[in-house]
Amino acid sequence: MPSFDIVSEIDLQEVRNAVDQANREATTRFDFKGTNATIEFGEKELSLSASTEDRIRALYQLLEEKLVKRSVSLKSLDPGKIEEASQGAARQKVALKAGISQEVGKQINKMVKEMGIKNLSSSIQGDQVRVTGKQRDDLQQAMANFREANMSVPLQFTNFRD
Repeated sequence: MPSFDIVSEIDLQEVRNAVDQANREATTRFDFKGTNATIEFGEKELSLSASTEDRIRALYQLLEEKLVKRSVSLKSLDPGKIEEASQGAARQKVALKAGISQEVGKQINKMVKEMGIKNLSSSIQGDQVRVTGKQRDDLQQAMANFREANMSVPLQFTNFRD
């Protein structure tokens, strides 16, 4: 029986490269001179720090530009509140969202049922959703529907089996 998996993954190497590019540009741009604007890469989150809140916002925008150029979806970012740090500086934590939560998995299952394609079913398996059907065309139609849907996380399709 043909099937495929729906996953939500982040290419951490591309995120790391985007962070490096943003840091490099922040050190050379005139509007960031003397603001100590930096982005630190962590396993599950990024830490932005600068001298003022508006420099944090500009740094976040710069990071978004670099991520888009590297084909990393901005849906995988979850920016936190801008906090005050010592000596009037500001910082912000940006969480990286990967994996499909139970809530999003249920939403995907509901969408599969609402598609009205006969013999198409889905099941949540950890942080991914497996969609199975009798015909390959049905699965390809389901993929097209998911690409058009506006989900809260970026979706990728893997493990297509005939």
